[in-house]
Amino acid sequence: MKLSNRELTLHVLCWGIVLFIPLFFFGPHDTGDLLMRRFLRGLGGPLSYMVLFYLNYLWLVPRLYFNDRKRMFFIINLVSVGVCLGFMFEWWELTRDLLADKVSQQPTGKMRHGPRLPMLFYNGISLILVVGLSLAISMSRRWQQIENARKAAEQSRMEAELTNLHNQLNPHFLLNTLNNIYALIAFDTAKAQTAVEELSHLLRHALYENQHPYVPLFKEVEFIHNYIELMKIRVSNDVTIVTDIDVAPDDATPVAPLLFICLIENAFKHGISPDGKGTIHVAIHQCDGVVTCDIINSNHPKRDNDKSGSGIGLEQVGKRLELMYPSRYTWQKGVNPGDNTYRSTILLNTRG
Repeated sequence: MKLSNRELTLHVLCWGIVLFIPLFFFGPHDTGDLLMRRFLRGLGGPLSYMVLFYLNYLWLVPRLYFNDRKRMFFIINLVSVGVCLGFMFEWWELTRDLLADKVSQQPTGKMRHGPRLPMLFYNGISLILVVGLSLAISMSRRWQQIENARKAAEQSRMEAELTNLHNQLNPHFLLNTLNNIYALIAFDTAKAQTAVEELSHLLRHALYENQHPYVPLFKEVEFIHNYIELMKIRVSNDVTIVTDIDVAPDDATPVAPLLFICLIENAFKHGISPDGKGTIHVAIHQCDGVVTCDIINSNHPKRDNDKSGSGIGLEQVGKRLELMYPSRYTWQKGVNPGDNTYRSTILLNTRG
């Protein structure tokens, strides 16, 4: 298991506290050589804790516990705790003479009465807690890695799905626009030529300026203006088109590209009656990071012989909203029976 720089710094800081904090609890007269001897004598415990902690953290937990070899993990830890206990008492005995000439003036030699049971119990519990701490930290670290991997996989899936939706959307938009130009050619060649020129501006945006997940709002508004101008060429004078777009020319609020255009396409598709009459109202506003797109059109359901589109636009709008603005959008749509109008309103919280 490899430690990151942040983890390494945290480990050094924690073990530094464990090793040197006893210095603050020595007596006021424990200075100089006596202080150093007392400090060295007390190193046996912290050194045992460190060895047991990293034996588990770097090897036993990742190699055995996480690989379903828990029995071997507990056996090795039981042996390791015993070895550490022996080392701690041996260290204690070996360093007793360091203080003999300062405290009793006589060497004490080995502990004649063997390990003291209370001390054995205390140190044994401490070592077991160190094993538990190492296991808990390793499991937390592993959980974090699994969670990060899950989020990365989810992000990759979302990006792949968005790319797929984007690749579907451009041909869908192009198909609808070409159908519009095809209808113009039959009765007004000049308008058709103008429409082709407008289409070139739209394609420039669709092909080059919206390849990122988000685009500045003012660019998207410019694209919508061009699209509406293109549609005005096709429709008759009996169609009332009202635009109420209150967006600053340099408003860089990030929005998903080609999101609102599907609603506007739908308005032109269903807002014009067979005899060429209808009303379309497009309103776009931005206030404090909330972008509102409100579209109202007269309701004239699509005829069976109408080949102007495949109907996938609104379905894609819903999918893209869920992927790009989860829990940060509202979309209300439906027919008002009172005046037979269809209204579609999207509110986007772009600040998250």
